[in-house]
Amino acid sequence: MAKKVDTVYEASQLFRIRHSTAHVMAQAVLEKFPEAKIAIGPAIDEGFYYDFDLPRALTPEDLEEIEKKMKHILKGNHKFEREVISADQAREVFKDQPYKLELIEGLEQGGEDEHGNPLEEKPEISLYHSSSFVDLCRGPHVQSTREINPKAVKLISIAGAYWRGDEKRPMLQRIYGTAFEDPEALNDYLWRMEEAKKRDHRKLGKELDLFSVSQEIGPGLILWHPKGGLIRHFVEDYCKVEHLANGYDVVYSPHIGRANLWETSGHLGFYSENMFAPMEIEGDNYYAKPMNCPFHIMIYKNKMHSYRDFPIRMAEWGTVYRYERSGVLHGLLRVRGFTQDDAHLFCREDQMPEEIDRVLNFCLHILRHFGMNDFHAYLSTRNPEKSVGETKNWEVAQEALRAALDRADLNYDIDEGGAAFYGPKIDLKMIDALGREWQLSTIQFDFNMPERFGMSYIGEDGQQHRPFMIHRALLGSLERFMGVLIEHYGGAFPVWMMPIQAQIIPIADRHVDYAHKVAAELKAAGVRVEVDDSNDRMNAKIRNAQLQKTPYMLVIGDKEAEAGEVALRLRNGENPGSMPLADFLARVKEDVANLA
Repeated sequence: MAKKVDTVYEASQLFRIRHSTAHVMAQAVLEKFPEAKIAIGPAIDEGFYYDFDLPRALTPEDLEEIEKKMKHILKGNHKFEREVISADQAREVFKDQPYKLELIEGLEQGGEDEHGNPLEEKPEISLYHSSSFVDLCRGPHVQSTREINPKAVKLISIAGAYWRGDEKRPMLQRIYGTAFEDPEALNDYLWRMEEAKKRDHRKLGKELDLFSVSQEIGPGLILWHPKGGLIRHFVEDYCKVEHLANGYDVVYSPHIGRANLWETSGHLGFYSENMFAPMEIEGDNYYAKPMNCPFHIMIYKNKMHSYRDFPIRMAEWGTVYRYERSGVLHGLLRVRGFTQDDAHLFCREDQMPEEIDRVLNFCLHILRHFGMNDFHAYLSTRNPEKSVGETKNWEVAQEALRAALDRADLNYDIDEGGAAFYGPKIDLKMIDALGREWQLSTIQFDFNMPERFGMSYIGEDGQQHRPFMIHRALLGSLERFMGVLIEHYGGAFPVWMMPIQAQIIPIADRHVDYAHKVAAELKAAGVRVEVDDSNDRMNAKIRNAQLQKTPYMLVIGDKEAEAGEVALRLRNGENPGSMPLADFLARVKEDVANLA
């Protein structure tokens, strides 16, 4: 069931096609801009990109011309031929290309990849030739451009990118593109891209009046409007009830803490660049908390514990603050202040397998309630050279995580050596309605903080022992989860979550009184309802309700007012017609019960 992360894709023909198409794109750009300086052009998950230093800003018209040149190149039978050369030979080839010269220096001096990361071994310096283009590259590529279908290639967008991701280095122009093995796969991808634009949570958040960001308050800080706040309330309320039913204790902790707390936890040593600047209070430095864990540990340490106390499960919907660079902020998905459905579990070694099973199954139970049923998991294991804790504990923890994934019958990949220094983890990604993966849940062992904070309990033998600590977040951050939820449903949330479940639409002024009477009865029965008694025509009112993704539209005219009925229309376009109010109410209750 498990496989190594990314290796299947990297060994695939599709990866080679995309990597090779990036070279073809660079050739086309150089034909248009002979003075261009080229940087890097890798294949990525859904396509490829290449970075350029160009004499002017690119336009959409330039993309059309470059794509046309690419298709002309692809029609030739140009082979991709590899050549291994010395560093001096490479410098001669790229003497007019400063970014390539920097890459060559990194390869020669000890081995750096194109992103500046150290390589385990000093690599060969290799070139790939194709047609008139030559690039510094380790491959792999297709054998010939004949293996790339011109009808399955598309340039997508232009973006800015700092050289090697360093904001102090030159800003380059990045062209994104994609390629597939056949035009049908490309057309499906382009449809999903267009659908993703329609579902963009930033666009829908504004149209549905769910949330906003105020520059007066600051970027990356979310304001929840009444409708968005109500949806978030329903999400939190459900989760809190479920946590109490599953043996969790709810705790609360402050938003700031003294510097010494973060020194002990290791955050100031390992995480300070993601923390906001300190506040001086009465001669002490305080920091806005980036995580809740040290506070929960201090609650644990407030008294001595016995082996009989375990497991201990502390849950908090705690708001944390992390300094994200402005360039990476993105609606609800990347913010500076967010609330985690955070929990920390403390248990004995013998309880660990059962506790992992319990938390993983609880995670799936929670996510499935929100209509998320398709998942892919990643198990990150130890890097022996970059980890703390006893080997025995790592082995026990990794096996507990692996066994829990197998018992849950989840597809998962093994990320060998990908764990943080303090313990192995499971990352659970939800696959949405468009087939996109979203990182949500994390179950993380920690052998570091119990040691740093001197956590202990009295065992059955009367001696002190160190508890096992598990960090877990099921939804992740509520902000990110809400963004994913908006995009997954395209704003058309299940009935139970909708802030307005029914819109009552009187056709004429003489129907308004009956409309309000219906609204009062529905509200008394727990249905969230509004009456549109504006002067708009009926079709305009229906259209407005559909734009707001309202599940039910209840049209009221003479017939309905006389018979004590409502004429039901659904947001999906269906028109069940007139029915007694009691029948409509029964339908709402059934849809809510079925999470429809």
